[in-house]
Amino acid sequence: MRMKTVLEVTSAPGRHWVGNGFPVHGMFGYSGRGVAERSPFLMLDYAAPTRFEPTTERRGFLPIATTRGDRLFIGLLSAAWLNLAFVAVSEKMIEWFSLESEPSIWFSFVASMALLALVMRKG
Repeated sequence: MRMKTVLEVTSAPGRHWVGNGFPVHGMFGYSGRGVAERSPFLMLDYAAPTRFEPTTERRGFLPIATTRGDRLFIGLLSAAWLNLAFVAVSEKMIEWFSLESEPSIWFSFVASMALLALVMRKG
């Protein structure tokens, strides 16, 4: 039986954050001596237990108590529906307002972002 040789003994790299904010502790460094010989399957990162406090519910002008994520979801859906409604009536706006051409979609974008901001802030 052949013995394997130890290339290097090093300490683990420091803690770092990945993805959407969970901490990992790398077991192997990604630079230095022995990287070429190292298997890519030896990346054994360990996510330490972390507790994120839930957001508090609040009541605004929406008829339900919502968290920040709920308001974002409701605001994005409302913005999408506003954009679709604008596209649906943009040809009729030419007649209604005696326009020379169809109104720019940027008006719809600005209105939908204002609606999203309103729902996030006051909803």
